[in-house]
Amino acid sequence: MNFIQFMHTQKSNLNKFKARIFKALSDPVRLEIVEFLRGGEKCVCEIIPHVKIAQPLVSRHLKILKDCGLVKERREGNRRLYSVTDREIFKIIDVVASELVEALSRCIIEQIV
Repeated sequence: MNFIQFMHTQKSNLNKFKARIFKALSDPVRLEIVEFLRGGEKCVCEIIPHVKIAQPLVSRHLKILKDCGLVKERREGNRRLYSVTDREIFKIIDVVASELVEALSRCIIEQIV
């Protein structure tokens, strides 16, 4: 493999990793869980009533977030506590501010009309 092929492979892998993160954040429930964890480590027993869905679904969403590296888990007795792996993720979430959403919405409406 030459240098150019190596660099292309590296960029391709990085793009796949980024896509995986954005895919994980694209679900409203998972985004709500991450936002809830902004306040610090939470037990599953706290997350369930916050997102108002059944425990098996919360566990599935947490697994997806954990598998892509956004969330980490620690056990304390029989409790599972979750927290954000790196708080830098909130910078990405915060970039999608209401101004950006409004601008994108206008563009979509213009394309339809």
